[in-house]
Amino acid sequence: MPARSAGGDTLALETAAAVRSASQAVDRLRSHGAGGRGLSAGALDVLARLSTAVDEGLSIGELARAAGVSSRNVTGLVDTLEGDGLAQRVQDQRDRRSVRARITPAGLDWLDAFRQPTQRAMSAVFQGFTEDELARFRDLSLRVVENQQRIEQYLNSAHHDQPPTT
Repeated sequence: MPARSAGGDTLALETAAAVRSASQAVDRLRSHGAGGRGLSAGALDVLARLSTAVDEGLSIGELARAAGVSSRNVTGLVDTLEGDGLAQRVQDQRDRRSVRARITPAGLDWLDAFRQPTQRAMSAVFQGFTEDELARFRDLSLRVVENQQRIEQYLNSAHHDQPPTT
């Protein structure tokens, strides 16, 4: 069995632990910025996605794919947002059998009130980073997400049952 280099094996694990710790720190600040308004991180993400959608909103499936969670999970989050008056379900104009979710004016107001303290908190947590460092950090983080999504697609594909061809 070939010897493993300690640095090569542990660096990826140490990096993953650092990314997880950084993510948890950002989430803690972000939830603190919610000011006890009772929205989970998942509901907040759905609301933020709806805020960037066109007037017709997004389907539950689109929201689920974007968030990397199940449609069932997103349905519950939309239920919560709808119950709080922050989002509403509307009939899909192209497919009468489908329903879409759309942010309400109250939802937009909620996000605006949430973003102000959150932007200050994020500025503080990233204090000392240059614009170039922040852009690089963002790009590297998105590459991690893309890799994770590619791995999940592979694991969920029909090819998973068959050994990879060489």
